[in-house]
Amino acid sequence: MIMRSARPLDPHERCIGDMLVHWAERAPSRPFLAERDGESWRTMTFAEVAAATRSIAQSILDRRLSADRPVVVLTDNAIDHALLMLGAMHVGVPVCPISPAYSMISRDYGKLRYILELLRPGLIYAADGEKCARALAATNSFGAELVVSANSHRDRPATMFHDLLARSPQPAVDAAFNAVGPDTIAKILFTSGSTGEPKGVINTQRMLCSNQQAIAQVWPFLAEKPPVIVDWLPWNHTFGGNHNFNMILRHGGSLYIDDGRPTPGLIEKTVANLRQISPTLHFNVPRGFDLLLPYLESDAALRTSFFARLDLVFYAGAALPQTLWERLESVAIAARGERVMMASAWGSTETAPMVTTVHFPIDRAGVIGVPAPGCELKLVPNSGKLELRVRGPNVTPGYWKRDDLTRAAFDADGFYMIGDAGKLVDPDDPSKGIEFDGRIAEDFKLMSGTWVHVGAIRVAAIAALAPVAQDVVVTGHGRAEIGLLVFLNPAGCRKLSRTAASDTPLTELIRCPEVRAAVAAGLERLAAAGGGAASRPTRALLMAEPPSIDDGEITDKGYINQLSVLARRAELVERLHAEPTDPDVVRL
Repeated sequence: MIMRSARPLDPHERCIGDMLVHWAERAPSRPFLAERDGESWRTMTFAEVAAATRSIAQSILDRRLSADRPVVVLTDNAIDHALLMLGAMHVGVPVCPISPAYSMISRDYGKLRYILELLRPGLIYAADGEKCARALAATNSFGAELVVSANSHRDRPATMFHDLLARSPQPAVDAAFNAVGPDTIAKILFTSGSTGEPKGVINTQRMLCSNQQAIAQVWPFLAEKPPVIVDWLPWNHTFGGNHNFNMILRHGGSLYIDDGRPTPGLIEKTVANLRQISPTLHFNVPRGFDLLLPYLESDAALRTSFFARLDLVFYAGAALPQTLWERLESVAIAARGERVMMASAWGSTETAPMVTTVHFPIDRAGVIGVPAPGCELKLVPNSGKLELRVRGPNVTPGYWKRDDLTRAAFDADGFYMIGDAGKLVDPDDPSKGIEFDGRIAEDFKLMSGTWVHVGAIRVAAIAALAPVAQDVVVTGHGRAEIGLLVFLNPAGCRKLSRTAASDTPLTELIRCPEVRAAVAAGLERLAAAGGGAASRPTRALLMAEPPSIDDGEITDKGYINQLSVLARRAELVERLHAEPTDPDVVRL
């Protein structure tokens, strides 16, 4: 089957810079970017951002940067990061934001080393030179100029960011800006490298601008008032850096950079920010909603602020358990007496990112909408599912310096093979949308030859094992039964335990009787839901070690890669399925 929108894609901007120029002229004094400055916010208007972008663009031209000597950003979302990103794209120089985890959390810097060797950058930006010093010392930066906003390291000379802003733009900036076209490379975004080395996905100006035009056509309410978001989603990912950042720019809105994260100890910053700023849209991943909801449920003032002018709640990045969906609806009703619009979309780094989108009411999690204008979706039978393949102006031309990967990623008709599966919500009415049906590569067969659909089991298991499970990995390839490797939610486990303290480690929590009893009860609930052996986990093993980012088990958005975990923890999988049963295994 081929699915496409009945509405064609309307004409769109030539480049992202055109959006900035438009709003700098139309609404020069409107706040565009804001970041925390102590108890208050540092803001920059569209006019100020446009002026700074031109100055940085001149500094980039002075350094003769290009696609062969691109700009690399190592650190988190911030105004300086945004200005450098916009300045580079303004004059046709690719910007490559790299996951901060590769330089701040990683212990071996292997992924960072690989990326820098592939890119050979001309400029590397780090907000804090001290924090990135060890990473840069452990890698070859190929003579790239280091630019920092603070704390130049004594062993590595650096240019201060404000020096880039001090340059007066010359006519060459306008000439370079006018030469930027739809095929100009805007960004090189790296996938997480969960199944090998990270892949550099080429993002052209056409990809980014066509995607924003499609969003504007299916969500026309965005043009009715300037959108406001409080957003933590990292700009090295397509969700935060393309979908959200560019949406605010395209519609002349305001982006408050959230310095919080969906992790214990940082979620409190997100809560504090949402108490001050009432968003019109809220974007998050399921992990983010899981940690935010207890605050919304217990704090009436926060609920009031959060829902005061909220038009839409949007989730993506991973499947949302139905339990979280229902809790979100409940807090919305408590705050405003009615539900808030819930929406999702589907795509990838290679599709800039949106392919399908929800722009109509849905009543449950899992629906990813219909193809956006300009996007074609091919549904191909594969291993008992319908594999999804994509073609459109938002699809990447390929991977940076990896023609082999590019050739392997497209079928004979030019459709990008994303590796996900979907199914029609209503086989008799495709307009009701597509439901996400997991990853083709993650599914497996039991010893009986029956297919196990990992995505559906994972979502059901997380819900059934609440509040113990933060995430699960489904096991059982070639075996008689399905098993679960369970990554714990420490806060949920400590609440269950009669003896655990706030600092009780995972090694003790996995042996806590109340925690193990909750897992057993969850397995019982899954069994009671019905279905045969291919949909019913019968055993679980609790993980004492959290997922490793160095080994590709988790991304910095909190998404667990099933295949990487199974490969790295193969011995634990054997323990889980061994007979007689290992005493650490919880059995149905």
